Parts: sequence; C-alpha cells; structure tokens
Amino acid sequence: MQQEEGAEEGACAPGEISRRRCLVSGVSQPQTRLVRFVIGPEKQVVPDVDAKLPGRGFWLSARRDVIETARAKKIFSKAARGVVGVPEDLAEQVDGLLARRVLSLVGLNRRAGALVCGYEKVVAALRSGYVAFLMEATDAAVGGREKIRHAGKNVPVVDLFGSADLGAAVGRQDVVHVAIKTGRLAERLLSEAGRLACYRGVTTEYEDHSLPRMKGKAGAT
Repeated sequence: MQQEEGAEEGACAPGEISRRRCLVSGVSQPQTRLVRFVIGPEKQVVPDVDAKLPGRGFWLSARRDVIETARAKKIFSKAARGVVGVPEDLAEQVDGLLARRVLSLVGLNRRAGALVCGYEKVVAALRSGYVAFLMEATDAAVGGREKIRHAGKNVPVVDLFGSADLGAAVGRQDVVHVAIKTGRLAERLLSEAGRLACYRGVTTEYEDHSLPRMKGKAGAT
C-alpha cells in the first residue's frame, strides 16, 4: 500500500495515536491535530476532516494560517505533482466542517444521555462529581457564567459556540450551559473541540488532549 503524503513510516502500536507530517511545516504531529485533504474527481482540493474519503491524503496542521499558506504557496499542486484547484474559501470551509463535527458530537453525547443542559441541571451534575467539562455559550451572561463556574471549581470550560448553535446541537432553541459527563464520548468531543480551538488560534491551557479551558468566537457552523 502506498504511504500517504506526510505520513510517518511504520505502524502504530495498539492504542497509539497515528502521526502525520504537515506539508507546510514538515513537523510530525498526532493525526488528531491535523486536517486531511484529498484531490476530488475534478482535480479540486477537498477537505476531509473525518479522514475517511478515498484517495491519497495530504495533511496540514489544524491552523487557519497553515491552510492559507498552503493555498498561497501552491503546496497542494507541488505535493500532488500536478496542477490542482484550491477553493478561495478553503480556510472557511475547514472551519465550518470542524465546527459541524464538534456540534455533531455534542448531539451524539445528548442521544447517549451523556450530557445535561440548563442551569439547575448543570449545577446538580457538577455537584455529583461526574462532569468531565462544561460547554458554555459565548453569549452567556457574565453573572450566569460566574455562578456555574463557582459551582464547578476546577472543571474545564469549552467556550466556542453561541447559544443558538449549542441549542441546535441538543435539539432546543437556545442553550447556554452544558455539562458533559465523563466517558469516552467526552474524550472524543474534547479532542475535536481542541482541534477547532487550535484552528481558530484560541489559547488553551492543556496539551496532549488533557482537559482544557477554551475560549473562542461564537457561531461558525
């Protein structure tokens, strides 16, 4: 099998995260910190944030400036050894796809009964001690945020979406506070939220997929 462009040689040990090399920086990173791209049938670059599309993969660090650099310097054409089309809004496409993936995992946690929302329920969940992290709407009132955080001292906070986006993800009109319960689904959600935060240039107080405190802009679904 032909090795993908940017891939590290050798198989991963069981449980180890696959690593790929960014075409722009040349730095090898866990696959969960990068974005995969493929060349579509019409010779157009297509972002593959799920890393499931067929074809040869091209990997870039999950950062907006890296995607923009790759487009400006024709990195995709060089890697593909032929002229390929790169959408002008590629960076925006990636942001939207990453955000949609995070929100879809929020919905998956809801369907699995692994989250609660609403001020009183979130406070009760925090007191139970089984909350992995909180998700707060970027447009939440300051007073409400402070009360929630006082109830959940040392519980990390992901702050990347507005209340309308969080509400849509959990099937409600608007949601301000969400508590994600501990478990593997929480880990998946956290990893994807971390990738989106990195893409948007959001400062995080974590490394290697530990629980973060993240803040970012609203919207972008």
